[in-house]
Amino acid sequence: MKTLASKQGFWIAGGLVFVVVLLDFFVSSVTASIADTSRPPYASSKPMPEPTIFAEGVVSTGDFDSHPAFTPDGKTLYFCRSSPTFNFWTIVATHFKNNKWTTPEVISISGQYRDADPFITKDGSRLYFISDRPNGDQKRSLDIWVMEKTGKDWSAPRNLGPPVNSSGDEWYPTVAADGTLYFGSGREGGKGSTDIYRSRFVDGKYLAPENLGESINTQFEEFEPYIAPDQSYLIFMAARPDGLGGSDLYISYQQNGNWTRAINLGDKINSKGSEYSPIVSPDGKYFFWSSTRSLVSPSQTKPLTYSELLMKLRSPGNGLGDIYQIDITALNILPR
Repeated sequence: MKTLASKQGFWIAGGLVFVVVLLDFFVSSVTASIADTSRPPYASSKPMPEPTIFAEGVVSTGDFDSHPAFTPDGKTLYFCRSSPTFNFWTIVATHFKNNKWTTPEVISISGQYRDADPFITKDGSRLYFISDRPNGDQKRSLDIWVMEKTGKDWSAPRNLGPPVNSSGDEWYPTVAADGTLYFGSGREGGKGSTDIYRSRFVDGKYLAPENLGESINTQFEEFEPYIAPDQSYLIFMAARPDGLGGSDLYISYQQNGNWTRAINLGDKINSKGSEYSPIVSPDGKYFFWSSTRSLVSPSQTKPLTYSELLMKLRSPGNGLGDIYQIDITALNILPR
């Protein structure tokens, strides 16, 4: 039988062990909490080697959802929600609050004209987009516009004007770290109906756009370019005979000032549908794009009820646009 002193020693020792365990649990919990808050909300807790529909039910809904653009912290997403026929486009935004994405809302400058292709610079200071909104007495076409960050809001949209914008349509602006602007354009003098151009930003002004040449542009349609911040590679959308679907995503590398011949990204990224709006997450770890691929099987294992039919027709993967995400490593991008 233990003495009182030995019992007290046992209780003290046991208490110390309990305190140490409790402290370790507390430190682990705080550390995990800090890690969770520091990780952008689009980040996955496990590898994502296959295409995954992003934010199903909120962002990708069964409507025509496409063209994602994150703020630098990843906590706000701008994207397009369009009509089923893709002839009217609206820019909406959702915010990550209380561990979930909020119901998207039309941003203040959108909802009246055709607005699309949002792009936010790496420092979050500018938001570029395309629109056919009126611009003085000029003929209305799709032009590139920009808004400057002013506190928690954006300035009024400003048309970039010539030489960037032309009498043709301009598409999908993305910006490199040094300010060089890459975009698609249907201007005269191209190799096809739509080509990819870049305009260098020098002394606060955009220089005359340069056609990226035969390694990128063909007699067919090339548009919607994503440029790596260091301009080491370019991923773009093209509608070519060698594609897998309506339009595919291709990649080209810049080597010694020249672009390598573009390579199709393959059937992990491309599908029988149309792929477009390529972009890399602000932390550089994920690749996002939009796709009209259908996940609905042409035959069912059993007859569908009416409610089941509506569920399939109105859910992501129904063949309208959805936003997809995958680990950037799945693209096997060559090191510079």
